[in-house]
Amino acid sequence: MGPVNTRTILASRDMSWFRDGPSLSTSARGAAAALARRVGLDTHRAAEVGLAVTEAATNIQRHATDGALLLRTLHTDDEAAVEFVTVDSGPGMVDVSAALADGASSTGTLGIGLGAVARLADHFDVHSVPGKGTVMAAQFWSRQADEEGVTPARAAGSQRVSGLTRPISGEMTCGDAWSARLDDVTAGGTGPDRPAVLVMVCDGLGHGPLAARASAAAVEAFHSTTATDPEGVMRAIHRALRGTRGGAAAVARIDPAAGRVQYCGIGNISGFLVDHASRKALLSVPGIVGANMRRLRTFEETLPEGGALTMHSDGLTERWDHTALSGLLHHSPLVIAGQLLREAGVRRDDASVVVVKGVW
Repeated sequence: MGPVNTRTILASRDMSWFRDGPSLSTSARGAAAALARRVGLDTHRAAEVGLAVTEAATNIQRHATDGALLLRTLHTDDEAAVEFVTVDSGPGMVDVSAALADGASSTGTLGIGLGAVARLADHFDVHSVPGKGTVMAAQFWSRQADEEGVTPARAAGSQRVSGLTRPISGEMTCGDAWSARLDDVTAGGTGPDRPAVLVMVCDGLGHGPLAARASAAAVEAFHSTTATDPEGVMRAIHRALRGTRGGAAAVARIDPAAGRVQYCGIGNISGFLVDHASRKALLSVPGIVGANMRRLRTFEETLPEGGALTMHSDGLTERWDHTALSGLLHHSPLVIAGQLLREAGVRRDDASVVVVKGVW
């Protein structure tokens, strides 16, 4: 895979999960309309968002097993969008292309079909495995072009880092968090056109607001520190988590010019480098960030050709096999993250998973 210009890492906010049930379509559509207005989409674009979300939610209600829909906003420095993700546990689509064809609509939906949803979205991706389940993702930006005639859909299409968090059943607040940022100026030739990417996952101890407070402190420290090496970033997070419950955390640095990833983790955060045929574990050491953090160790590995970096909390088991999900690595980081959450997520714990793909 050749180098790409990843100038923007999109930040996500205002996240809400909606479980399958009689009110799913109504609740999701109302929340989508509210988010669209909040980020400044015009009336017509907001209506398109609502239509697409309703079609996706109704499809879950009619045909999916154990389905859920996530709504959230995405932000660059000067633009914002609405994004939704659907995740279900089956039955899956035998022929995705046919489901996206014009005129194909699931019985009981609004009748616009998934193909129309794909056309309404600025960025759309779906991956389905018969007998396992489907993950679908869509982003909706303003359709107003800039002075060069380029719409923000370009930003959506260039996203190379994305992830998901989901709270433990019964909680509204997730104690896990992830974040990513760029480092433009580094040794070895990396620069503005090939920036290194730093990624962090934190699992605050326990659940609920106090765990979320710890993970939020980790995110703030991750972005405010001037350190760009994983150990330096971890020390900044450790200092920030003092006075909180503490947690498990890991920081990875993907350097496309050097063809390597550096990884430093404390506690139960799992990191893997995956390619189309295998996965390689990245090691963490025992301890609690913010309380009992032992001597840090950074491990270095070669980036796999055409592969991805995945990191997740212990809200996902490690018993997932991406090679059983045909073609998964050809999809967006968000859809990959959704399939891993569907495959390995546990309801008795907060969960977070982040995927980095296509930066090298």
